[in-house]
Amino acid sequence: MRRPVQAALLVLSGLALLRVSLFSDLYLRYVKAGMRPLLIASGAVLLTLGLAEAWSWYRRTRHDGDHLPPRTAWLLFLPVLSLALWAPPALGAYTAAREAPKSTTTQPQDFDPLPATSPIPLTLGDFTDRVREDHTKAIRTRTVQMTGFATPAGHGGGWYLTRLIINCCAADAQSVKVRVYGAPSPKPDTWVTVTGVWHPHCTLGTSSAEVALTAHTLKKIHRPTNGYTDALPLG
Repeated sequence: MRRPVQAALLVLSGLALLRVSLFSDLYLRYVKAGMRPLLIASGAVLLTLGLAEAWSWYRRTRHDGDHLPPRTAWLLFLPVLSLALWAPPALGAYTAAREAPKSTTTQPQDFDPLPATSPIPLTLGDFTDRVREDHTKAIRTRTVQMTGFATPAGHGGGWYLTRLIINCCAADAQSVKVRVYGAPSPKPDTWVTVTGVWHPHCTLGTSSAEVALTAHTLKKIHRPTNGYTDALPLG
């Protein structure tokens, strides 16, 4: 590969990494938040190496001259330009519909008492644990509030309130789902906050209990900044 192509690829790759990690939160569509410093450092190194290579090539060609690279070499720029100019869509309903829900231990546990506030803000994972593992059945009549995006449920009625969790990068995403009844399904990938009560089906506090909610209210929201975690929404 000709040196000008190498230099240009390094510079563009560095700029693309800095664009998605330093100047925006688009990196969260690829990796978890804790990897941001590594992406910024990698982008800075690639940019520095590319500029050094370009300067070295320029100094040499002022005296010796050089030929342009073959046309096919410019095709190498397409993946880098796609990263620099177009962000991929965030993982959502399409991925979640093909992922098995994250499993729980389905063994009785000791849980802290639920707060007296109503509705109770819960993550989807906390609600799942309360439904299937809390032998005190404290969740039975309590009104809870959860946030996620809509995923079609297929047969059986209702739809899924969903969160995707990434441990390292988008390739290892796992889904947490709560089936929602009593409210029309929003369009797939629509982020909503749902308030309701446990939808009674099978024995609460056991692995047979359906992780489902009878919705009382539903409110569309913007995608939270921590959309790839099963956590209470931030911003």
